[in-house]
Amino acid sequence: MDHTISLIRKSHHGDKEAREQLVKENVGLVWCVVKRFYGRGAEPEDLFQIGSIGLLKAIDKFDLSYDVQFSTYAVPMISGEIRRFLRDDGMIKVSRSLKKLSYKCGKKKEELTERMGREPTMEELATSLGTEKEELVQAMEAATEVESIYRPIHQEGDSQLSILDRLEEKSRPEEHLLNRMMLSQILDGLDKEERQLIYLRYFQEKTQAAVGEILGISQVQVSRMEKKILERMRKQM
Repeated sequence: MDHTISLIRKSHHGDKEAREQLVKENVGLVWCVVKRFYGRGAEPEDLFQIGSIGLLKAIDKFDLSYDVQFSTYAVPMISGEIRRFLRDDGMIKVSRSLKKLSYKCGKKKEELTERMGREPTMEELATSLGTEKEELVQAMEAATEVESIYRPIHQEGDSQLSILDRLEEKSRPEEHLLNRMMLSQILDGLDKEERQLIYLRYFQEKTQAAVGEILGISQVQVSRMEKKILERMRKQM
């Protein structure tokens, strides 16, 4: 940790060699994050390059006063950079063209319905738009799917959560390793009673009342402690 902090401090003072050394020492971390996004339609090497940009941002923006491991700070920065790439430069470009055709289809459908007194068939729509029926169906279905998975379901400040972010990803050993590493570092920053509270609540799944009996405090006190601890942990994450 002291070695990494020393390199970060030098990097912040313009030492390019220190910055390059930090990148070299964290290549494995970038690849661990990249593996979370395999199968998303982008080449691993491209994802690695984007993830490396996230790593550089983490190096440049890391506050030396943070009471947190650099890797804990870097992982969400790397992951966020890759997610933005997939959203803005990956699938979303495809969806724009698909949505454009889908939009034209909607307008044409309204026009033909008014003219014909009934809804047009897919063949009639395709002919009117000068495209193949199969292509039109594919565009409409794909556009609907892409719009759906990127539809915001929660927003807090500048942070936006989409359905895609909530989709359960395949279990990967690397992701479990990263999650354990981040959790371990955060829990190390808690005092003994706080760690015990989190362990009892979220690892043994005990109620607040049961935790209160074990710790010798009231359920209300457990609730207040838990809220404060989780808030600190969220900020660190």
